[in-house]
Parts: sequence; C-alpha cells; structure tokens
Amino acid sequence: MASSLLSLTPSFFGKTPKVAPLISQRCRGSVAYIASTKIFGSSTSRRSGNYQPCFWNDDDLQLLSGDYKGHEYAKQVEVLKRKVKTILNDIVEHDQLLDQLKMIDSLQRLGVAYHFDDEINMMLLNIYQNSDNQMRKENLYAAALEFRLLKEYGYHSSPEIFNCFRDDRGRFRPSLCKDIMAMLSLYEASYYCFEGESIMEAAWHFTMPRLEARWYINVYERRSDSNPIVLELEKLDFNVLQAMHQEELKDMSRWWKNTGLGEKLSFAMNTLVESFLWTMGIAFKPEFRSCRKTLTKAIALITVIDDIYDVYGTLEELQFFTDAVERQDIKAMIQLPDYMKICFLALYNTVNEMTYDILKEQGHNVVSNLKKGWVDLLRSYMLEARWYHSAYTPTFEEYMENAWISITGTLIATQASLFVTNKINEKELEFLESYPELLHWSSVDELKRGDVSKSIQCYMHGNGVPEESARKHIKNLIR
Repeated sequence: MASSLLSLTPSFFGKTPKVAPLISQRCRGSVAYIASTKIFGSSTSRRSGNYQPCFWNDDDLQLLSGDYKGHEYAKQVEVLKRKVKTILNDIVEHDQLLDQLKMIDSLQRLGVAYHFDDEINMMLLNIYQNSDNQMRKENLYAAALEFRLLKEYGYHSSPEIFNCFRDDRGRFRPSLCKDIMAMLSLYEASYYCFEGESIMEAAWHFTMPRLEARWYINVYERRSDSNPIVLELEKLDFNVLQAMHQEELKDMSRWWKNTGLGEKLSFAMNTLVESFLWTMGIAFKPEFRSCRKTLTKAIALITVIDDIYDVYGTLEELQFFTDAVERQDIKAMIQLPDYMKICFLALYNTVNEMTYDILKEQGHNVVSNLKKGWVDLLRSYMLEARWYHSAYTPTFEEYMENAWISITGTLIATQASLFVTNKINEKELEFLESYPELLHWSSVDELKRGDVSKSIQCYMHGNGVPEESARKHIKNLIR
C-alpha cells in the first residue's frame, strides 16, 4: 500500500512540492462550554469541541504540483511492467516456491501488485495445487507467507500446515523465535484465520507485535535480494500516482471551499485532507477515482454532522435535522436554524449528485440505498444525543447495538461498493441494504471523543470491572 498511503507526502524521488508536509497539526480538544456562540446571527449557549484551526487551506492545496504527469511517464510504467512480468515468468519456470512468495509479498508492500493481478493469481493457483512442496514443511517463513497470501487471494489454506513447527504439547517451538522474518510472517498470517482455528490462535499469542517499516521502499532497496527493475517500477509508479492524487485533492479542496461548511460552521472540524487520505486506504488504484471522490465528500460531511450531534446542536435542533434528512424534502428545511440549513443542503446535493452519477453510468437508481445509510446514521447519532442530554449511561449491549451504525462503517462500505463496481446488480444492493454480518462485525467498536459513554466505559459500568479488564474484553470482541 506504499503508493496509496504515502502519495501525498513530498516525493523523495523527485522535486519536493512547495507545500508543508502532510502532518495534521490539529488535534481534538476536550469538550467545554462557551458562554455564547453566534452562527448566522443566532446567539445561544452551546458547547465547543475546542478544536485548533485547520492546518490546511485551499490556497496551500492548490499549490500542490507533480512532475510525473502525462503520457511520457505512463509509457515508462508500461515498459517496466513488461519487464517485471518477464521476471515473474522466469521465477515460475524455475519452480522456486519461496522466490515466488517473496516476490508477491514485495509487490504488495511496494504498492504495485495491482499491475500484476493475473500473474499473481496464476502463481498462487500453481502453489495451491502443489501441496507436496517440501520447503513449506521445513521453512516457517515460507509456510506462513504462503498461508497468508493464499487466504488474501481467496484460496483455502489449512492451518495444519504449521503442525510440523509445534512440539508434542501443541506449542510452537521456542527456537523459532530466532528467525525474525518467520516470526513477522507468522504474526501476519495469524490475522487470516477463521474462528475455531486454534492453531492460528496459538500462533497469534506466540508471536510478538510487529513493527513494520513506514517506508518499505527504503527497506526493499537495502535488501540483498531486491530486484532493481521492480524497484524502478515502484519509484516511478509512486510518483505517477502521487501526481494524480494531488490533482484529485486539489479538486476536492475546491469542492469543500464551495460548500462553505468550513467557513460557516467554524465549530466543526475540517478534515478534508484526512478524509481524502482515508479513501486511498480503501481504493488507491487509478480506476477508482470516482470512489475516492465520493467517499472524501461523505467522510468530510460525516465529520461535520457528527460535531453537530455530538457537541453543538440542541436536542430540538437535532430532531428537526434528523426529520428533514429522513423526509429529503427541501421544504422541511424551513424549520432548521441557519447553521443547519447549509449543512442540510450540502448533504442533500451530495447524495443527489452520487445518485445521478450512478444512474447516468450504470442505469441504477440507488437513491433509496444511499438515503437509508444516511438516515440510519443520523438516527443512531440522535439516540446518542438523547442519552447524553438525559444523562443516561446505556448498558454495554445497548451501546453496541447502536454503535455499529454510528461508527459509519456500514455507510462507507455501502457507498464504496457502489462506486468500485463496474456493474451493479439488484442482489448486491439488497445484500448491502440488509446490513449483513460482514458489515456488522467490521463496525463493532470504536472508542472516540464525545460525551456519551463508549464501549469500554459501558462495559465497566454494567459489569463492575476495572478498565484493564474491559479493554481486554473489547479487544477479544474485535479480534
């Protein structure tokens, strides 16, 4: 994921953009009361999140520029891709299992594996079908790497592959700890087990938490077995993607400025840049530009709306806003205070724009799907607001039943699915709208700033246990 997660940092392979480094200097402050705040001329006593001013502004972001734009660099990428494909074919022909696994792993970590999906799938299919390879029985690093990669790409891999590395009591042999690469690989593999696979649970407890290098590019460059052509492709691809992502960020910044939310709703956090970075962790590939654009807007809006419900709005105002969004009626906006009107219109226009784009490109009307996600989210925010204003501490079960929606994972996952799919079908839409367990369990917990008691506090309160025990319980639920 190097290319996706780092593409907005100053390039260390080309000229450094004349813009401050991408490190947010704004932190969340503690909630406090302020005597009086005026927004659009209305004056009332409200709380404040005490947020520091946003580090980024549109003028700075519009100065972003990259040297790696245009067909010239795209052609260079294609030449290097062909060379790497030749290298992959050579490795397969020589039947070098560990070399194949290491190359796939390196391509992943360097962020260029997406160029070679067909080749990687073919390599893994051959590995999957070749179950008698002796190396995996003798080399824990190879066995763990194979287990993880097969699982990632959808192939079945039995944890029994690790039996030969355990003693008579079923424990992993202590002598294995001397092999650092094997330990790291086993730790990563342990996160791909299914429930009930006790061998992988034992592996997870056996290995230490890993510390992966932030800049894998530099790590790979220093490795004795690094391939110079792969490294050259990664550096060029990194800079080409960086230039593309910078242009997208500039476009998103112009959108945010035009909404007026950052200027008019000064009590809320401005997370436009952070929102864009977050989307690249989901879909960094060039063809997913529409997905990044859509999710950036959604996350930025969610942040503002969350601050309205969590900090600024009165209970009556929040109910009016929830009702207005549920009705999706411009006329319902009349009863909203001025600061909410601009937020309502920004959300209304953004959802309709998303609906229009999908209808135009795929012929599907997804307005009900998008509306359901937003309405369910605001209802969950509304419930948390009622808890706060009535000084009610929910039970752990009550909190969890609401939190898996308020965490926004279901809304983001639904919108991401709509904008990365080339052809939407009705069964997929129905599946997403039913909130399957896949979405439920991936959204089950977050300990975030706010006044409503969160999962750990709720568990402590309801069960009379100390924080350490509550944290351990929550971690087990997440795992």
